Amino acid sequence: MLNRVAVAPSGFKESLSAEAAAEAIAEGVRRAVPDAEVDLIPLVDGGEGTAAALAASTGGRLVPRFATGPVGEPLETHFALLGSPASEMTDTAVVEMAAVAGLSLVPAALRDPGATTTYGVGELIRAALDTGVGRILIGCGDSGTSDGGAGALQALGARLLDAAGRELPVGGRELTRLDRIDPSGLDPRLKDVELLVACNPFNVLCGERGVARVFGPQKGATPEQVEELSTALENWAYVLTRDLPDVPAGTDLRYGPGTGASGGLGAGLAALGARLLPRFEVLLDHLDLDARLARADLVITAEGALDHQTPRGKVPAEVARRAKLHGRPVLALAGTLGEGAHEVPGVDAYTGILPAPMALAEAMLRASELLTDATERALRMIVLGARVTAGSRPAERQTTERQTAERQTAERQTAGTQRPSSVR
Repeated sequence: MLNRVAVAPSGFKESLSAEAAAEAIAEGVRRAVPDAEVDLIPLVDGGEGTAAALAASTGGRLVPRFATGPVGEPLETHFALLGSPASEMTDTAVVEMAAVAGLSLVPAALRDPGATTTYGVGELIRAALDTGVGRILIGCGDSGTSDGGAGALQALGARLLDAAGRELPVGGRELTRLDRIDPSGLDPRLKDVELLVACNPFNVLCGERGVARVFGPQKGATPEQVEELSTALENWAYVLTRDLPDVPAGTDLRYGPGTGASGGLGAGLAALGARLLPRFEVLLDHLDLDARLARADLVITAEGALDHQTPRGKVPAEVARRAKLHGRPVLALAGTLGEGAHEVPGVDAYTGILPAPMALAEAMLRASELLTDATERALRMIVLGARVTAGSRPAERQTTERQTAERQTAERQTAGTQRPSSVR
């Protein structure tokens, strides 16, 4: 019986927040299993919705601000000040890079990752410093940039100079001309605060699996721009390592885990002394996730696409991994199913949410409805399977009992024929 269902989805990029996805799935569960207890656990991975989700779960609040958006225009954004029910989050601000430099903030006609900037991320970090917190957590994900965090460093006071000593404009492609960094103007308060970056450790800055090659095309880069950005980020890593004193000894800004997070923002922040941490270690544990999954009869997770990238640090893979530690079955729902969808460890069953071919724009517009309907269809199949299994048990039990009785009778008859006669 499905008495308890844990619903632990990611958001659907540019379509549904994690909270909206969880509500849509819960509605589908209730249609199919009206009496089920549904535990909503919307999960964030550092991308869209991270600041709001952490503020809500810790009793904190969002702080509105205006900052520079990814295409250079000012926009209304926010960071979070967390509450302290778990005490470890006390005195912590959360800067969500997607809220000021995310892909959803880049108009389709302006999607040029060589030109977009993380300048607003640096502005939000400075705003968080103004509150006097001792820790700033930067959530990386859903970025629309590929500037290696150069814009963020510029906003924090670093000067990026070409060979003639002129300051570089913002944008990743400009880093091909970077000759040196003058860190003398960096905000001195950075020395007194703990910087933590919640990132996907599989994302690295440079090389064949570097961020420009893996994610550049998703952000609008042509093949030529991908190579241009790859070269620019190689130069960025070299100059960062040489010129910034706070790069920890032995830190590899080119290939280190998480250095490619959010278009290389991870590398830029690491050069300021930030610690790059696997995002789920930072973001999920305060939700008591493991205990909540352990109580469920079924775990449902979801994301926009289920494919070969899912095991590389995506929410459904992490949920499935944790659920399997408690022996819980996992159903995954996805907007699209790609190559490798059947190979995600820990996922017992999966399905796409589209009932028929449709345009991407329509699918994104109807995402909540489609997710609810797909959940209902999947749950009805699960319930039907459970009823079929339950219905077969009496017959199986009768057969087993009959076979047992026949065996016992045969044994008694055999024993009777072998018993010796009494001799008087």
